[in-house]
Amino acid sequence: MTTATFITPVTPSGREGDPAPYFRRDFTASAGLQRATLRVTAIGLVEAWLNGARVGDEVLAPGWTSYRHRLAVSSHDVTSLIREGENALGAIVGEGWALGRLGWENRRNHYSDRPALWAELVLEYVDRVETIGTDDSFRVSSGAIRSASIYDGEIVDARQEPMGWSAPGFDESSWGPVEGLDWPVESLIERTAEPIRRVEELVPVEVLTSPSGRTVVDFGQNISGWVRFTVSASTGDVITLRHAEVLTNGDLDYETIRTARATDVYTARGDVSETFEPRFTFHGFRYVDIEGWPGQPSPDDLRAIVVHSDMTRTGWFETSSPLVNRLHENVVWSMRDNFVGVPTDCPQRDERLGWTGDLNAFAPTAAFLYDVRGVLGSWLEDLSAEQEEKGFVPWVVPDVLSTPSSPTALWSDVAVSLPWVLYQEYGDPEILRRAYPSMTAFIRSVESSLDEHGLWSSGFQYGDWLDPDAPSDNPAGGKTDRHLVASAYLCKTTRELADTAALLGEEADAAHFAALADRVRAAFRREYVTAAGRIVNESATAYALAIVFDILDAEQRKHAGDQLANLVAKAGFRISTGFAGTPLVTDALSSTGHLDEAYALLTETQCPSFLYPVTMGATTIWERWDSIRPDGTINPSGMTSLNHYALGAVASWLHRVVGGIEATEPGYRRIRIAPRPGGGLTSAKTGHTTVRGEIAVSWRHENGEMAVDVVVPEGADAEVVLPLHPDSLAETVGAGSHSWRYEVPVAQRAEYSMDTSLNVLAADPVVWRDVTAVFAEHLPGIPIDGTAPEAAVMSLDIVLGYIPGASDELRADLERAVTDSNTRGVHA
Repeated sequence: MTTATFITPVTPSGREGDPAPYFRRDFTASAGLQRATLRVTAIGLVEAWLNGARVGDEVLAPGWTSYRHRLAVSSHDVTSLIREGENALGAIVGEGWALGRLGWENRRNHYSDRPALWAELVLEYVDRVETIGTDDSFRVSSGAIRSASIYDGEIVDARQEPMGWSAPGFDESSWGPVEGLDWPVESLIERTAEPIRRVEELVPVEVLTSPSGRTVVDFGQNISGWVRFTVSASTGDVITLRHAEVLTNGDLDYETIRTARATDVYTARGDVSETFEPRFTFHGFRYVDIEGWPGQPSPDDLRAIVVHSDMTRTGWFETSSPLVNRLHENVVWSMRDNFVGVPTDCPQRDERLGWTGDLNAFAPTAAFLYDVRGVLGSWLEDLSAEQEEKGFVPWVVPDVLSTPSSPTALWSDVAVSLPWVLYQEYGDPEILRRAYPSMTAFIRSVESSLDEHGLWSSGFQYGDWLDPDAPSDNPAGGKTDRHLVASAYLCKTTRELADTAALLGEEADAAHFAALADRVRAAFRREYVTAAGRIVNESATAYALAIVFDILDAEQRKHAGDQLANLVAKAGFRISTGFAGTPLVTDALSSTGHLDEAYALLTETQCPSFLYPVTMGATTIWERWDSIRPDGTINPSGMTSLNHYALGAVASWLHRVVGGIEATEPGYRRIRIAPRPGGGLTSAKTGHTTVRGEIAVSWRHENGEMAVDVVVPEGADAEVVLPLHPDSLAETVGAGSHSWRYEVPVAQRAEYSMDTSLNVLAADPVVWRDVTAVFAEHLPGIPIDGTAPEAAVMSLDIVLGYIPGASDELRADLERAVTDSNTRGVHA
């Protein structure tokens, strides 16, 4: 039974702009102390101090959970900080997520209107245990932290810091009393997720003067965190740091942070040298505008502190392509920057919410790159608690939206698909068992709203969110029917739930949900699929969903793959999918015999494409493909983050298809290692730390020889399908290191020219991409079709004969498009 209570200042607090309360009390420790443990949490964010020393290395504690249901308590061994005799325990509490404004609705105090501290210091002696808990013996005042907001930044006046406030013997006579705050003690839980920590420090790559005369620091990487600086300043000097993701015309552009002020202000005490870093805010930024610095800052004065949940890295990927490598690094950075306690959409603007759809799309990639059992396991507990209380799965978890969330595909069904992904990765059925009530409650809620045919045909849906062809003011208004998307995802989640029920021995549920899965699959095929395999809408997303979710029979699937490949080629291998389709489209292509098209989609650089942001200098994944337009301006939609991981879900395809690592049984008891080279790549290395140990795969195609090296962990078997092997060799191997070297037959390729028929050129996806790009540049709006019947007898020379005044530049560019392919080695 806890002896501590939640305490808060008697005087008003918790309003916007209020200073952070400082709590303290003295206590006596006797001789013979064996062990001391401090357990601490807060309504707000807490930084604990003991005898003048900062306790632990956590930041932004206790993180963000569904506080009324689950408030995490951190435990610290503080034995070495306790001295015999007089001691002092202190803590500072910032407003954090519990009190500060959250979301774009400009609302605050979602969980409480007052900050509060809860702490227990347990002193263990040989013959007894003494516990010092927060109660009315504590005193409270304010200090240097004049305000601290997650979105807006921190204001610190170092002159107002009560020196020695957390040390014994401090004169607290001017400090005020505290009182209890009513809070459900049953919400207190031991922390299950990794704490948020300072994980890395970045040195400035440049300190520059902008065209407008501002001092700007470029850290070279978009991050979540803050800036620490050391300065020698005069008493009262005010140094202001404003953070942003991007420069426009050489100055910071604040468009992408919307109303978040993202500004830290420091008033110097005037010591010879003093160091500042914020405690109760974080920013998403690459650039910092500095005002008020005495003189000119040096790169040695500043560090960007990378801050996120301290998860263990488990996945690595590298190829011979610098652009693809940067794309993958951008995925990793966006995941890091958006796992600050909660898996969020973005770390920079007035949002930073735990959107379920973003995570659902990205979950397989997340589970490969990092050990996410702690962070996402805790997040699923929050989801389940809020779902049970509210009767629906919130679109954001923790839920701070002002309106209820209706059942929605890809968003709400994270309740089913995320536990399934985690089970596949870690092989622990307890993940499914804990989530089972939530999973079944969600599917039953959707089941009750199906129409008479078994379609999810009514209610709000986000659909293929942020389809690049959707109107800028209607991100849900993409090409693909929203209820087609919903019904397709229901085919996936009902099968996942049926399999879950069977695994857990829930036989009646397994039979029921298997029948439901068959029913919704039949309904989808009846409504949206022709006998031959065409999908209504004729969109890349519609085909990708039907193919990857195994909705089609074998013949339909082949035809759908061909249709998808045609659509992708007609789009010039530019992206034409949103959140629902983008994670799946490369898989849909490569699994239906269209690996070349998948690689062409991967390696396209024109907007919108996977690599276009990389060519524009992106260091993280963007929310929109054209978040920064080719002319360097910011997309003016008002919803333009430069740090969103969802569209980086293609990394899962990179790991499995390019790198070749795929689990065929949960927890990697059995593995399929089958890299599929293409796209001009000559090598790839992929590594993954699984629950069984390390898996490593590398392949290199050089001078007509393929080298493949594989490491399989103990307790696992791997089927190795050797890439481009002349005999299509596949072997099953056990734990250990394995290597293969063999000659690769040179692919016989017809050389292309201006006389080659259009249908032959169109059969090569990369060549056809280049040809159509030339026409789009020189003759915009004039189509060229490589699949029409007449394409068999038409060549580029003949086409040019029909174009009056065809320029020499057009002819030269077309010649270059077809003849360069003869030597560039499109197919590895």
